[in-house]
Amino acid sequence: MRTGDDSWDITTSVGWTALFVAAARALEAHKPAPLAVDPYAELFCRAVGGTWSAVLDGTDPENLLATRFGDYCASFQGARTRFFDDYFAAAADAGVRQVVIVAAGLDSRAYRLSWPDTTVVYELDREPVLAFKRDVLNRHGATPTADRREVAVDLRRDWPSALQSHGFDPGRASAWLAEGLMMYLPATAQEALLDGIDSLAAQGSHAAIEDAVPFDDEYFAARLRDEIAAGDAAVPLFQLIYNERCAPADEWFAARGWTANATSLIEYLSAVGRPIDPADPEASPMIGTVTMVTAARTH
Repeated sequence: MRTGDDSWDITTSVGWTALFVAAARALEAHKPAPLAVDPYAELFCRAVGGTWSAVLDGTDPENLLATRFGDYCASFQGARTRFFDDYFAAAADAGVRQVVIVAAGLDSRAYRLSWPDTTVVYELDREPVLAFKRDVLNRHGATPTADRREVAVDLRRDWPSALQSHGFDPGRASAWLAEGLMMYLPATAQEALLDGIDSLAAQGSHAAIEDAVPFDDEYFAARLRDEIAAGDAAVPLFQLIYNERCAPADEWFAARGWTANATSLIEYLSAVGRPIDPADPEASPMIGTVTMVTAARTH
């Protein structure tokens, strides 16, 4: 269970979710017509090995990612990856050259996207997670396509100061991304994160947030009990998340003068040719709650 001062590396607690997402992205890349291709996702899974390699090889049929649930997860990750890739392309076209990826995890956009010259990509995460990614990419000779700067910090701490100490200029426009993050922060930390973005984002800045409606309390409690009862055999999702939200992200930004839009993940999946019935019991209940929020500060 989460605590206010818990910690993790890439294979434990919240770090485990980064590997789960990487495995789903790798599975999506194997499809005949993938929504997005992240060539580094498989490298991260292979580096850890064990079940993470087995699910990619198709030799772990009991793994959730080897079931229809896994197919849904791959579509989910492919869709949101594509959506936020397009968001960054639009921000770059608008002239933004400072990019901040909070809780970067195993995000590889600093390596796989084509960034304009002089772009700086700041990746914020805990040092053990950044160190794992750094080691894997260095061993494979990967070269970033932008000036990539690691900012080792816990987002529950004073991350704005840490970011600025690595060269971030709050007087220049920036593009922000919080993908797969908000549910792993308590509402107070969510509010602090959004406040930090708002305070550091100059005119012409952009922000993107993967948002989600909290689960029904009874449903959440039942799933949490199931996970605890399953022990080590459980996929520890509900034990890791905070079933609360400070405010819908689009409304939060709009109230502070940003122009904000929310795109339902269900609607986006249909638009890109991967329709999902959220009532299907094999679908992750999370898919139906997710929206991708983008906001722009035009004045």
